[in-house]
Amino acid sequence: MSIPDATTSPAGVEILDATPVALGGPRGLEVTRTLPSKHRRMVGAWCFLDAYGPHRLAGSRGMRVGPHPHIGLQTVSWLVAGEILHRDSLGSRQEIRPGQLNLMTAGRGISHSEETPAAHSGVLQGVQLWVALPDATRNGPPAFTQHAQLPVLTDGGLTATVLMGDLAGAVSPARCDTPLLGAEVTLTAGSRATLPLRPDFEYAVLVIDGAVTVADVPVQPGPLLYLGEGRTELRLAAGPDTRLMLLGGEPFTERFVMWWNFVGRDHDEIVAARQAWEDRAGGGPYGVVRGYDGPDIPAPPMPITRLVARGRTR
Repeated sequence: MSIPDATTSPAGVEILDATPVALGGPRGLEVTRTLPSKHRRMVGAWCFLDAYGPHRLAGSRGMRVGPHPHIGLQTVSWLVAGEILHRDSLGSRQEIRPGQLNLMTAGRGISHSEETPAAHSGVLQGVQLWVALPDATRNGPPAFTQHAQLPVLTDGGLTATVLMGDLAGAVSPARCDTPLLGAEVTLTAGSRATLPLRPDFEYAVLVIDGAVTVADVPVQPGPLLYLGEGRTELRLAAGPDTRLMLLGGEPFTERFVMWWNFVGRDHDEIVAARQAWEDRAGGGPYGVVRGYDGPDIPAPPMPITRLVARGRTR
């Protein structure tokens, strides 16, 4: 499905095309990135979205992302198939499997690595998301939590797992620093369902598998369907068996700079965060990730022009 970035559909929504990216370098695992896009940077506080797989790992080492730093954001790891081993500078060592949520809050600084463990099922599929932290909490202490049990809604052919926030009264235990929703929704072939939405939230849908009509717009895996604000419900009609991610949140009004793995507020903050990673002998503000068999990821060069803080659209 090839659709120009930020095409406006007849229903008034936007279809944001996916960009292929090699995770961790030219020979890295291929992912498709829909946030940030050319025209739209966010959905609520969701500011980054990669989808990957299904990748067959025979003859491959799978995911190999060496230690790297973050500030000012949360990382949200969600698997459909396979396993990922997370290590971080807090000393966390946690394998994630489908149906479990790994939530890392960078705050003022953390580093971590992600890799396919030596013993694995031979397939990998999932999504990696970032949440921008508001000014009130973005400089707080780093944290890591795994949530192995999450609330699940069922209604006919629909099953929804609430990763973050609240959907139809099902509330995730995961930390949210701004009003937010993240849910995985599966639909059996031919089923129809309607989900309640908050009109003060903006929403988007990413199809992982299958095909579905969302608010009268047909969607397949690849692009992100941005639905905007003001909706009180969402109508879904599946073709084959379908799995999708429903993302939403109160529009994020703070302006910020997102560069490499950092979410800051101005150019100078990003420069300082990068330099702290380059000067990290002994750990520095990002600590040390122990146990990963490979090098840290170096920071790329700063751009020749100053980075400018921007809002949720470009």
